[in-house]
Amino acid sequence: MSRILTTPAELAAAIETGRYPDGGPVRVLDVRWRLDRPDGRPEHLAGHVPGARYVDLESELAAHGAPTDGRHPLPTLEALQESVRAWGVDDGDTVVVYDDLQNLSSARAWWLLRAAGLADVRLLDGALRAWTEAGHPLEQGEPAPAAPGSATLAWGGLPTLRLEDVAVLAREGLVLDARAGERYRGEVEPVDPRAGHIPGAVSAPTTGNVGPDGRFLAPEALRARFAALGAADAVGVYCGSGVTAAHQAVALTLAGYEPLLFPGSWSQWANHPELPVATGA
Repeated sequence: MSRILTTPAELAAAIETGRYPDGGPVRVLDVRWRLDRPDGRPEHLAGHVPGARYVDLESELAAHGAPTDGRHPLPTLEALQESVRAWGVDDGDTVVVYDDLQNLSSARAWWLLRAAGLADVRLLDGALRAWTEAGHPLEQGEPAPAAPGSATLAWGGLPTLRLEDVAVLAREGLVLDARAGERYRGEVEPVDPRAGHIPGAVSAPTTGNVGPDGRFLAPEALRARFAALGAADAVGVYCGSGVTAAHQAVALTLAGYEPLLFPGSWSQWANHPELPVATGA
């Protein structure tokens, strides 16, 4: 668990000394993004963890293509590596990511960087709220430019689920829908062209993985939650566009599962009119 989450106290000590005692030199990334306010740079400039680099989820953690690819398809390895090096990340660094939304957006960075082969990526448990409530300071403005990093990426660090395999896993195993229940049921759909869910998928809003303080539930509590939903060996996860599904993947990993994330998520499925849609509970 210590290799997935970090506490404010641990991060503050690592910033002070420059490295984690059980890892490498620390690099902090601010991944603030919301569906209704995707540009988090103004909030970053107003106050961030000292030394943190702002990461633009829309342009650095996603590519953009046809609607049939989904709203946030994965970036190319070359583009992601260019961004990672621009953030000053070297091989062997400990990368800490956070946001101001219970890590619902920064989890995308955790999953993507782990999938691309970075070995030590951690989420600030409780996100920025936990940092400030612990009494740690914020830094304003833009940090000084980082020296270019030399990290080398390669896909294969985490498993993914392809569009053509989702229906099979939903039928023969378990696929969890991380969106809010009303979107799963098809009562509302604020973004994508069709409302509902992938037939056979089970509703599991990812907000149920954290407590009132925004921190992840204990691993045993998470495992009990997912076991009650039918989780066994293979568990697929999706959301609207592959962002909060990564948060679900973090929770499943903490619980001891090896989740398969469907990057295109509902935004890809819903843009294929030949694919069926289910509604209701």
